[in-house]
Amino acid sequence: MPTLLVNHPAFARHETPRGHPERVDRVIAVEHALSDAAFSPLVRVEAPPAPVEAIGRCHPLAYIEKLRELNPHDDEDLVAIDADTTMSPGTYEAALRGAGGAILAVDQVMSGAVNNAFSASRPPGHHAETARAMGFCFFNNAAIAARHARAVHGVERVAIMDFDVHHGNGTQAIFWNDPGVLYASTHEMPLYPGTGAKSETGEAGTIVNAPLHSGDGGEAFRAAMETAVLPRIAAFAPDLIIISAGFDAHHRDPLGNLNLEEADYAWATEKLMELAQKTAKGRIVSILEGGYDLTALARSSAAHVLTLMGA
Repeated sequence: MPTLLVNHPAFARHETPRGHPERVDRVIAVEHALSDAAFSPLVRVEAPPAPVEAIGRCHPLAYIEKLRELNPHDDEDLVAIDADTTMSPGTYEAALRGAGGAILAVDQVMSGAVNNAFSASRPPGHHAETARAMGFCFFNNAAIAARHARAVHGVERVAIMDFDVHHGNGTQAIFWNDPGVLYASTHEMPLYPGTGAKSETGEAGTIVNAPLHSGDGGEAFRAAMETAVLPRIAAFAPDLIIISAGFDAHHRDPLGNLNLEEADYAWATEKLMELAQKTAKGRIVSILEGGYDLTALARSSAAHVLTLMGA
């Protein structure tokens, strides 16, 4: 069974201010890494824009419309949503296609057309709360994908594993009261956005936070996965696993202080694949989140996708 790669030129048309870490070069670096001959077996498709009703399962229609209205039309304009989060003329389309790519990946995986999928999209999504854009994020792609899987494909249980260096406050907030979605996260604390303590478990006990400390490396990450995260996902027995694949816990990344390497991401991917084989028929959808050192991002994405491919 092949692995699906979802991308689109629109992801490079979301512009940010000069010097901003979440920049166009990120997707270019990932695309270049995945153009190597080793990735020729990938099934490659372009992300469609998500239907508003699909985004509306996680975000109010008034919020979606507000972002559409705020999106600038003049090529020289940038609109600041907050100190970190900026819209350019290409942002709204990129955000729509980021959500649409995640939805398409779910459709392809659930249909059995592919075994798993990686959506190399930007802007990222896991900080986007129900009605608040923040942390470079506008629509919560992983959350939209999970709700789509449940609403359209009848999936009973979805597990979202987030190994970005920053806690996915938006994903946690969206599923705080949802017993059908398990959200698990490893992340550095204290660090932006300040959420993700072990005590944050959700109304249904389906939030699993395994915070790491500044300076922690692969050994601490793997221990957190093996003791706190993987057993909970296994017990939850998901029908689909979604990965919020942030690669900014890498030791080269400028926005975090963890010391992961490419091999740690490959190991985590393999462990999640093993769980998916047991309860989800191998079904995994991975969605790009953070990662701001271009070399680390390219190498880590390549290691992640090669593992998904079974290479």
